[in-house]
Amino acid sequence: MRTPIADFVSAYAERSPVRAHMPGHKGNGALERLDITEVDGAGVLYTESSAACHSEPQGEESMNREGKGILRCAQNDMTDIIMESERNAAALFGAAKTLYSAEGSSLCIRAMLYLARLHAVQQGRRPVILAGRNAHAAFLSGAALLDLPVEWLLPEGGSVLSCEIESQALDACIRALPEPPAAVYITSPDYLGNTADLPALARVCHAHGCLLLVDNAHGAYLRFLPQSRHPMDLGADLCCDSAHKTLPVLTGGAYLHFGRCCPVGLLDAGESAMRLFASTSPSYLILQSLDRANAVLAKDYPQRLEDFCKKMGALMDRLSRLGYSLSGDEPLKLTIDAKAYGYLGTALAACLLQRGISCEFADPDFLVLMLSPENRDEDLKRIEAALCSIPKRRPIEGRPPVLSAPQTVISPRQALLSPSVRLPAAECEGRILAQPSVSCPPAVPIAVCGERLNQTHLSLFAYYGIGQLRVVRPEFDPQLNKRR
Repeated sequence: MRTPIADFVSAYAERSPVRAHMPGHKGNGALERLDITEVDGAGVLYTESSAACHSEPQGEESMNREGKGILRCAQNDMTDIIMESERNAAALFGAAKTLYSAEGSSLCIRAMLYLARLHAVQQGRRPVILAGRNAHAAFLSGAALLDLPVEWLLPEGGSVLSCEIESQALDACIRALPEPPAAVYITSPDYLGNTADLPALARVCHAHGCLLLVDNAHGAYLRFLPQSRHPMDLGADLCCDSAHKTLPVLTGGAYLHFGRCCPVGLLDAGESAMRLFASTSPSYLILQSLDRANAVLAKDYPQRLEDFCKKMGALMDRLSRLGYSLSGDEPLKLTIDAKAYGYLGTALAACLLQRGISCEFADPDFLVLMLSPENRDEDLKRIEAALCSIPKRRPIEGRPPVLSAPQTVISPRQALLSPSVRLPAAECEGRILAQPSVSCPPAVPIAVCGERLNQTHLSLFAYYGIGQLRVVRPEFDPQLNKRR
């Protein structure tokens, strides 16, 4: 398979032109020589011309992982190299259309919300989004910027990082609303490696005329399992993949995928949606990385992934026999219920770090290790040896407080744009949260901006070690003003 972006940049660097253009490093350096801007022939990300070419496939084929053929543009001087590469990616992922992001899935999430709003307006409906409560902070900022009303699907208990949603419960929630939402937004896989029953959720959504949007940031590789578990094959209309999280791609590389049954109007508006939130200076290093990944995925990656998943499965079996309690059903994520083994997740992470193993995430309850076929067999052996060296202790009791039904006072947009003050979390009961307070990882807010904070919120903030909050100033609190 051709890698048009990477090939163009390599050829450009080999010519050693006088770089009378951005960036300022002028190609001096090992990485810098391959870092360019939109010079002649390099294409432009999110242009109307590329949108038109996306919607009218033409040209020769190259082979995908199943030998079925990947459509790409005819090779001529007018070929848009970015668009050609994106179309190769779309064929690999089984999407009607794929757009690149050099700004991670955060950009794609905001674009999905814009498209959902656009679709609702075209249908004469309120642009309400029904979302799982474990949505990433980028979802909140996107909803705030677009002034989208959000209804929440709440978890029944356990970590705020998970929000199991059954199809029957989703159907009941939709029926309880005055009218069906414009879209349902699901995070799958979640940070702990739990995946949703997307086919069942998709059937409910489509029966009610709703779009299904999926944050698949942690699951780009799911398409390349022996039996695909990717949202594009399970009924999603739109989904984002953070390629850099699980595929051999530089940090920031991501995809926005459009399902084969996605409304045509959204396909046509994809570039506009991305352009609304994206930088006008995308990283060509990241674009080359996404481009090169196509060639990797089209070759032996599926077999390497299958082989590695078997090794991961065997490791998980051995750890389970040792006494570790594992969570989630995602094959590349090792999630340990640390308290069941007698430790806090943060303590287990510290033990592993002393042994030269740096984990993805830890909180009081869980330890998360994210692996991929790029990890060596030696890496798995070191992880197993380190975990086996930690003695099992009496389980630690106690789980996080269960989130109660939130009280939304003002919209996320109003809250984010209101003057605010930073206070100790313990002093914020009854105040309106102004900004999300959880860093990345995991970037899943405990409370949502615009909600009035109650004692359960404060208990959760204390549980997760969050000591400071930014809340709306009292003079902009409508309830307090009403009392005056």
